[in-house]
Amino acid sequence: MTKILVIRFSSIGDIVLTTPILRCIKAQINDVQLHVLTKHQYGLLFKSNPNVDVTHEWGGGNKEVARALIAEQFDYVVDLHNNIRTKKIKTFLRTKSSAFPKLNVQKWLYVNFKWNKLPDIHIVDRYFEAVKKLDVVNDKKGLDYFIPSEDNVDVLETFKTNKFVAVALGAQFATKRLPNEKLSGILNDISATIVLLGGKEDLKIADELISMIDTDAVYNMCGKLNLNQSASVVKQANVILTHDTGLMHIAAAFKTPIVSVWGNTVPAFGMYPYIIEDPSLYSMHEVKGLSCRPCSKIGFKKCPHKHFKCMMDQDENEIREQIIKRLY
Repeated sequence: MTKILVIRFSSIGDIVLTTPILRCIKAQINDVQLHVLTKHQYGLLFKSNPNVDVTHEWGGGNKEVARALIAEQFDYVVDLHNNIRTKKIKTFLRTKSSAFPKLNVQKWLYVNFKWNKLPDIHIVDRYFEAVKKLDVVNDKKGLDYFIPSEDNVDVLETFKTNKFVAVALGAQFATKRLPNEKLSGILNDISATIVLLGGKEDLKIADELISMIDTDAVYNMCGKLNLNQSASVVKQANVILTHDTGLMHIAAAFKTPIVSVWGNTVPAFGMYPYIIEDPSLYSMHEVKGLSCRPCSKIGFKKCPHKHFKCMMDQDENEIREQIIKRLY
């Protein structure tokens, strides 16, 4: 038996983007036992994946986790996070390993000098660079997301319809999120049920948005669903309006039509929707030509230039048209 450890600590979207690697390792290497190391809060993303045999969780009691990893005596480590912490872990595991090209220098040049030296390659294809020595290749079947049966949501019973627009409100940073005045302008003229998705931290934003939308057919599910239940809603949506977030990648796994809006980050970073079978399933909306963009590879609590043009100048009509096009 060959024992392989794949490391990816965070976050939701990045982990979903590793699923083709997991599937292809399992399918293309004979008699392989596949382990994953991730942060404790993301363990559930791997535990329901049939391609993963063992999930190790980092964060609290790490000495015990480290001892358990050493005891496994892995034949190979695939590092899909590639930072200082993972380098230390690979050092004490003392086995063959490889990592994907993170392109931090190229991203830094793009953010700080607006010199785009990034290759036109999706991060999934860069992940496959880390498994070349294992002779594992991309099967081109896209992303995976596995929902436990107990987390499947009956949308007809919950929303009184099976035709609806899902709206992913959440974003780790405010500069990746449309302000409510823009969101309401997009949603007000859509004659369909709207389902708002996000965490408890998005409740205030959701309540404010609802007060600005002229329809009763809106359901605020922020903080009411766990991640797998939110994924179930996304899977059954006719279309999802989303920012550069984890739910965008979950939607891509289900081939749910996507309308994505980009603020301070850019698709050129290589993390746009990965739907290679039919790119017409998604549209991407960004304000091009801004000298300040991208201002960060992650995001900020507020626009560092105080004008927030990357979101405030978004074309509401264009975004709405793409939603309606995919809705009907």
